[in-house]
Amino acid sequence: MGVTIFEAFILGVLEGLTEFLPVSSTGHLTLAAHLMGLDIENDPFIKSFVIVIQLGAILAVLALYFKRFLRDMEVWKRILVAFIPTGVLGFLLADVIENVFLGNDLIVVINLIGVGVLLLFVDRWLERHKRYDDVNQMPLLQPVLIGLFQALAMMPGVSRSGATIVGGMALGLSRRAAAEFSFILAVPTMLSATGFSLLRNLNEFRADSWGLIAVGFLTAFTVALLTVRWLLGFVSRNSFVPFAIYRIIIGIVYGVFFLR
Repeated sequence: MGVTIFEAFILGVLEGLTEFLPVSSTGHLTLAAHLMGLDIENDPFIKSFVIVIQLGAILAVLALYFKRFLRDMEVWKRILVAFIPTGVLGFLLADVIENVFLGNDLIVVINLIGVGVLLLFVDRWLERHKRYDDVNQMPLLQPVLIGLFQALAMMPGVSRSGATIVGGMALGLSRRAAAEFSFILAVPTMLSATGFSLLRNLNEFRADSWGLIAVGFLTAFTVALLTVRWLLGFVSRNSFVPFAIYRIIIGIVYGVFFLR
């Protein structure tokens, strides 16, 4: 497998930190795997590992929003309609995602920089045009469009949270409401991606694979709990511009020094 416990821990920390920030968790995991010498482009186990540990981060959202998931049927309706585009396109393009996009450094670098530039310019403009402080205030079909934005994140480096936050703000959500819906929408999206990846690659797992996955999973869960709480407070008072600048810088640095 070529993955040590320490590497599994590092990847889990990265996943927990970046899954809900608009900086691309898959992009960071791809770049980190290459820096550690892991063959994410060709090794089925490593490809599955970076998808499965995302479930740890997603369960952090379930823990934080348990009461809302339990009681708020209106938000469930919006989750389901927003998930449809991603679910359909993810199923149809699964082979392309795993065999062409995932592990491709050039795609990651281009998307890190490109979406960073977009986020840099649209953030403040969209916030000035907000109409909704909660996703439940939106007409029911508008979250379908947020789901289309989310589908763009099937390309590594785009950022699922970044795409859904920009999509939500473009449709009138405030920064905080867009971020919150992005967190909630991640639950069915990543549950389905994890389950699908496990079914496709289960034969690649050995007995000791599950220990490595447990390390990455639990680390991602713990770090994501802290990250989500911090991010909601941050976006209530600040813009996403720092994340946009970070994306551009890390994309340029990686492209110049490490892209082959």
